[in-house]
Amino acid sequence: MSHYALAVLSLALALVAQCFAAGLMTFAALRPPYRRAAMLLAVGLSLLALHHAFTLELALHTGLFDLRESLLAAGISVLLLFGLTGFKR
Repeated sequence: MSHYALAVLSLALALVAQCFAAGLMTFAALRPPYRRAAMLLAVGLSLLALHHAFTLELALHTGLFDLRESLLAAGISVLLLFGLTGFKR
């Protein structure tokens, strides 16, 4: 697998994980204990997902990519998703 394909796949994984994390926090904002904190976290996660989408678009349209950044983004996004699933409970 080339570095470009690995970067694109990891950015796609980061985008999907961030979208799921933002969705979890949006649903968590509907419950009373931490409404404001969960909604602010959902907005922040949505903006981070938008950043991943722009980075993925840049890689797909121009061929410019940073493998370290994309792998780091995927790792952070997946770990954040796992951490927030515990917060939902």
